Amino acid sequence: MARLKHKLSEPPLPPERGVKAATFKLLLDTAMDIIRQDGHIPSVAEAAARSKVSRATAYRYFPSRSALVTAVIDSSLGPVRKLASDNPSGRERVHELFVQTFPRFKEFEAQLRAAAQLSLEQWALERAGLLEEEPYRRGHRVRILQHAIEPLAPQLRPAVRDRLHHALSVVYGIEPYVILKDIWGLRDREVERTALWMADALIDAALRESDQKQPVPRPARVNGAKAVAAAAKRR
Repeated sequence: MARLKHKLSEPPLPPERGVKAATFKLLLDTAMDIIRQDGHIPSVAEAAARSKVSRATAYRYFPSRSALVTAVIDSSLGPVRKLASDNPSGRERVHELFVQTFPRFKEFEAQLRAAAQLSLEQWALERAGLLEEEPYRRGHRVRILQHAIEPLAPQLRPAVRDRLHHALSVVYGIEPYVILKDIWGLRDREVERTALWMADALIDAALRESDQKQPVPRPARVNGAKAVAAAAKRR
C-alpha cells in the first residue's frame, strides 16, 4: 500500500482525572461549541477566554490551533477509527464502514469541515512560507480503508489495489458532503447513498481491470547470424 506523504497529527493526551482532566474537557467542549455555533475555528486564546481559563493553562494542553483541532476531530471520530470488521468479504467491509460511519460524519459535519478548512488554510500559508505553527495533517482514512479492502488484495493486481485505495479515500470522509450538499443540494441520506454507490463502482472497476488478461510478452527477435551461432554452440 502507498505510504502517506506526511506523519499524521496526533491528539494531545488528556489528563486521566481531577481538575486537569476537567479543564482539558472544558477547553475541548468549548472549541467544539465555537465551531458548531459560531462557524469558525477558534484560536487557543479564544477557547481559553470563552472557558474562563488562563491562556497559559490552555496552551499547556493545546500548544496550537492544530493541536486543538486534532483533539476535536479525535473526540468526534474516535469510535470510527476503532472500527475493524472481520467480514471475509472486502466489498461487505467497505459497505459496513460507509453505513456505520457516514451518520457520524453527518453528526460532526461542522467540526470536520473546520478541520478541512484549517488544512487548506495552512497549505496556503506553508506554500507562501508564512506558516507559524505545526501543520494539521489528516489521513486516518488511509489505515481505515486499508483494513476494509484487505480481503480484496488477492483478487487485485498491486497497482490496481493501490489505485482503488487512493480512489476510495476521495469518497470516504467529509468531501462528499462538501461537493454533493454545497453544489448539488443533496440531503444527507442521498449523500450517503451516492458515496456508497461510488465505492461499489470503484470496487467493480478494480476487479474488472484485474480480471483482464495480461498481454503475453513476445519473445525478443534474434537476427539470423546470432541464431546460427547459438545453434552451433548447442551441438
